[in-house]
Amino acid sequence: MPDKKPVDYAFYTLIFFILFFLAAYLSSQIILRGELIFLPDLKGKSLEEARAELAVKRTSIAMLSRQFDTRIEKDRIISQDPGAGSRVKTNRTVNVIVSEGSERVPVPRLEGRSLEFASQILKSAGLRKGRVAQIHTPRYAAGRIIAQQPPAEDVVGRNAPVDFLVSQGAWEARYIMPDLIEKNAAAVIRRLKALEFQVAEIHYSYYPGLGPGVIIKQAPVAGTRILRRNQITLEVSK
Repeated sequence: MPDKKPVDYAFYTLIFFILFFLAAYLSSQIILRGELIFLPDLKGKSLEEARAELAVKRTSIAMLSRQFDTRIEKDRIISQDPGAGSRVKTNRTVNVIVSEGSERVPVPRLEGRSLEFASQILKSAGLRKGRVAQIHTPRYAAGRIIAQQPPAEDVVGRNAPVDFLVSQGAWEARYIMPDLIEKNAAAVIRRLKALEFQVAEIHYSYYPGLGPGVIIKQAPVAGTRILRRNQITLEVSK
């Protein structure tokens, strides 16, 4: 009967090496699956950039949603989960939210409106008041908007500023308030009214050493720059 021991020995040796390498392979896969890595910061990166960076760490990426964001450029990552610096196992999926950029809104037409009314309209439209310049013009009443930038019907990012040029009304001549103290009140009042100045109030009081009808106090005081429409108050002796 032939001796089978050498054959059995070779067979068992082969089986041993197959099992050894199989165990080594499975162990390496388990070790790789359990390897821990630190996640990079993906904020502000494109999906392609983030995918390439995570591939090096044997980690995948998935877009969870898209949303408007005024700070992050369109198609760039706003946030990630797990967050930057998190220690996770390889083969983990990182979920990200991607920016749609600023939400776009139309600019309302505000020429001819008051600045106060325009501010309310801008707030309702998702915009805000920007810089305000003023000029004198007889074409628009004081406080009315002459021009705007961006113009009406332009489409801009939400919360964008709208600048205005506002009327101060027609140019008004300015005068220097004269010194009226100790002058005859009746004559002064007639003169002021003839020149279309506004004498709003006249108060009467006793003043030692003065007869009746003499101006003892005035507002605005002498030297003040005034317009014809500014109100003048006088205190007169009685």
